[in-house]
Amino acid sequence: MADRAHGGDRAVSWTNWAGTETSRLARVASPRDEDEVADVVRAAAERGLRVKAVGAGHSFTGAAVTDGVQLRLTHLAGVTSVDSTRGEATVRAGTPLWQLNQELAQLGLAMPNLGDIDRQTIAGATATGTHGTGLHHRGLSAGLRALRIVLADGQVVSCSPTHHAELFQAARLGLGALGIVTELTIAVVPAFLLHAVERPERLDAILETVDAEAAGNDHFEFYWFPHTDRVLTKRNNRVAPDAARQPLPRWRARLDDDLLSNRVFEWTNRLTHRLPRTTRQVNAIAARALTERAYTETSHSVFVTPRDVRFIESEWAFPREALPHVLQDLRCWLDRHDEQISFPVECRFAAADDVWLSTAHERESCYVAVHRYHRQDPGMYFAAFESIAVAHGGRPHWGKLHTCAAHWFHDVYPRFGDFVDVRDRVDPERRFGNPYLERVLGS
Repeated sequence: MADRAHGGDRAVSWTNWAGTETSRLARVASPRDEDEVADVVRAAAERGLRVKAVGAGHSFTGAAVTDGVQLRLTHLAGVTSVDSTRGEATVRAGTPLWQLNQELAQLGLAMPNLGDIDRQTIAGATATGTHGTGLHHRGLSAGLRALRIVLADGQVVSCSPTHHAELFQAARLGLGALGIVTELTIAVVPAFLLHAVERPERLDAILETVDAEAAGNDHFEFYWFPHTDRVLTKRNNRVAPDAARQPLPRWRARLDDDLLSNRVFEWTNRLTHRLPRTTRQVNAIAARALTERAYTETSHSVFVTPRDVRFIESEWAFPREALPHVLQDLRCWLDRHDEQISFPVECRFAAADDVWLSTAHERESCYVAVHRYHRQDPGMYFAAFESIAVAHGGRPHWGKLHTCAAHWFHDVYPRFGDFVDVRDRVDPERRFGNPYLERVLGS
């Protein structure tokens, strides 16, 4: 089961997508099924090694880092069963979201909501709290109906709200701290189309109407271009079942999503990295280059945006009403400091849920995400944003950069202690631990 490309037990270097985490692995294993996952975990325990599953490596934090055995679940992929009556699909943990979307579409089904990136695996996305936007829609973890997990002793447990309920509640968003999830049962809906309207607007005008926009659209988000007063808004709404697709012309899709949003954006980030003083002009030009567009497409085609430019990111969830205050504080900080920010600030929304470690636990939430080009140091910008976030009751995304620790999370999440109790029970020796989990959950 060792990855033959890496010579069995020979140490292997691994780096995540953004280059923010690097580790030296004792072993890489690519199990072919759930039984082999259990075998790897038991064998690692015998050798005193820690174990971590890795998905697409898209977390910016060290959530998936290990110095022991890295499990690559590429063989555990695909939809295994569907119950249309119950609105459920069972899927293997290593399934990338892009593959899941394709397989569901072939079955006439879809995910109710998605984020804007589909490279993650379903297990990795739910384990770190991936979400989309939409005040009436919860994050992906809240849509889990059941799961199967390999515990530290190699035991395989099926859990749900009625069977091993506490383990299920914790493992819905488990940070990889409880075991290796091998299979998930997720909520699905009949396939649907979205009518997308994207257009440039002014930041102050949007902030005046943001509550109505979030409540009045199925999915609403906007991107603010720092050092300008301009935003790009996105309103995505479901259409009637008998509506027809009206996709963008192929040339327009290639111009906007391939050339401008990826190739040109890569070039401009390289330019502003070398010549930071050009950033404000570049942002102003980029914001003015955007023009309105509208189209109707399959849901996952609208939700997902190609992201080829590598970046680093910090994202925090806030009480819904905090959004204007957070952005105003961030704008004031940028005006007072000599930081040149080339990436837009992303703002989204989510419904409250009951997932223990969800950033939207028991509150309607807005999300604000800041980014930097992967070759740039986050420096004072991310630190200032974190300070603003803490002051406004924020909760950091588990897969994105932050410096918070367990004692702070204990005060922020009402069920944090319950989660830690479950971890202490199922993994007392920290077989699935790593430095990141020691920081955010305690040792």
